Amino acid sequence: MEGSTDMGHAHPTGSPLTRRTMLGGATAVALAAATGTTAGAAQAASATEVPSLWREFTRAPFTHPQIPYIGRAGHRAGAPRFLRRPVVADIRDFGATPDGTTDSAPAINRAIAAAGRAGGGTVTIPPGTFRIDDVIRVGHSNVVLRGAGSSRTKLHATKNLTELIGAYGSRYGGDKSSWSWAGGLIWLAPEGRWNSLVAAIRAKNWPFEGWTGNRRDEWRPLTGVAPARRGSWTVTVTDPSSLRPGALVLLRLADDAEHTLLEHMCGGGPGPEAYTWDDKTKLTSYVPYEWPVRITRVHGRKVTLERPLPLDVRPEWNPQLTTHIPELSGSGVEGLTLEATETPQQPHLLDKGHNGVVLQCAYDCWVDDVTVRHVDNGFGLVAASACTLRHTRVAGRGSHHPYFCREGSHDNLIEDFTIEARTTPAPAGTQLHGINVEGLSSHNVWSRGDMRMGTFDSHRGLPFANVRTDITVDNNGRHGGDASAGPLFGARFTHWNVRVTNARAGMIRLDGLAPYSATVGINEVREFDQIDVPDFAGDLHSRLELYGTTDVVRPRNLYDAQRALFR
Repeated sequence: MEGSTDMGHAHPTGSPLTRRTMLGGATAVALAAATGTTAGAAQAASATEVPSLWREFTRAPFTHPQIPYIGRAGHRAGAPRFLRRPVVADIRDFGATPDGTTDSAPAINRAIAAAGRAGGGTVTIPPGTFRIDDVIRVGHSNVVLRGAGSSRTKLHATKNLTELIGAYGSRYGGDKSSWSWAGGLIWLAPEGRWNSLVAAIRAKNWPFEGWTGNRRDEWRPLTGVAPARRGSWTVTVTDPSSLRPGALVLLRLADDAEHTLLEHMCGGGPGPEAYTWDDKTKLTSYVPYEWPVRITRVHGRKVTLERPLPLDVRPEWNPQLTTHIPELSGSGVEGLTLEATETPQQPHLLDKGHNGVVLQCAYDCWVDDVTVRHVDNGFGLVAASACTLRHTRVAGRGSHHPYFCREGSHDNLIEDFTIEARTTPAPAGTQLHGINVEGLSSHNVWSRGDMRMGTFDSHRGLPFANVRTDITVDNNGRHGGDASAGPLFGARFTHWNVRVTNARAGMIRLDGLAPYSATVGINEVREFDQIDVPDFAGDLHSRLELYGTTDVVRPRNLYDAQRALFR
């Protein structure tokens, strides 16, 4: 965190009354800016509509039942600029050649490793086409790989992850390839974590991929946590002696025999209480819920967090702050195109791993001005949190998952993104998803998107409290997910100002589908070619507002408006 303009320094430690007073003033400023109700703007304001849901949210931003607080999603809580680190290496000094034929992957990886040993810095890639016959790995914190721009620097990848690492089966059985949803030809992950993953894959001990190791056993408790409510910025701990400001910890919540944690993620009530949870074995394997967060202040037994609690903290869930594997932090990839050799898209779930850029066990990292082309899977967040993908683009022959967000990824921001229409027809037996979220992932944001194909995908696994806002989409993809992974949606999914160019409702109009969720400012859509059905019976408590409209809704962008509340 940096700067007094961020919320973490001012209001989390204040009283509720102080927060409410400050919020009222900030709301007036933000709403005026969003609606154009400044002096001389009355005519513009008359063409806009402010939904009642927005007014409700500004009165209770951290605890609203349908809309999540996502105003601090992304790298450095959504900072508009990324950190600039001094240049410490040029890949040409390590033997890289922009001739398009010489394998430059060893030289690039040597340059990145040298930057890591030096404690960080920027590794530059000049204009030109560099052939790579291996994975490009960013495994040390504070290392940035920077090209000269996505239109000037190209990495041409000649091999896939099956060739480079080996076949990767699913830990849930069957003949699926996990390269269909994991791994990248540019892979940002802590070096030790990457090494352990590769070793497990080559040994065919299919791993868990998250913050606590291949068997989810690489953690230790730091302290218990007293009961607290969703939206609180502070918690009371049993023993603060191991906690320090700036440290990254996991909030760990286990479930109980009645699955009340999973019910809580769905908003509670009769529907989730009547749902059959015990046979959802893939979903229950994702529990305990693990939420990475930095500590900003320790005062006695009171601990202030970088962002508010995503869920209640209840004693029946054995709440703890714990350690985790060392994170990758402060690293990024910028200004390049990764182009795989064009090969036909493989049948569904049998991808070879012509994958793009993946961030794994990464916190406060980023990708900026990067295009991937001819990939099986584009940009991935796997147990990644507080990261930003900005000005990214998926192009070429068509992909399975243009964007995927899974394995407990939280508080990420994907903005100003583009999914281009495929350049070749989809082969038989393939499938297109879109902007995917699954596996208990929460508080992720997709903002200002141009989706010329795909859908707002969930692969089940009970993702909750995610936002898609200010997006144009040709809604021609399908959702995925095994039945054993449980619900498509938990509570507080919000789709805000979405323009559907083909009028297909599937996975975008949420009022009959997602519990305690909101669809605001979507054009008229119809149900056709649908496979999505609600998981819960009864009243879903889901809201639909300003239906049949799009760009007249104010605020136009829910994420930008939430950030503006506290500037």
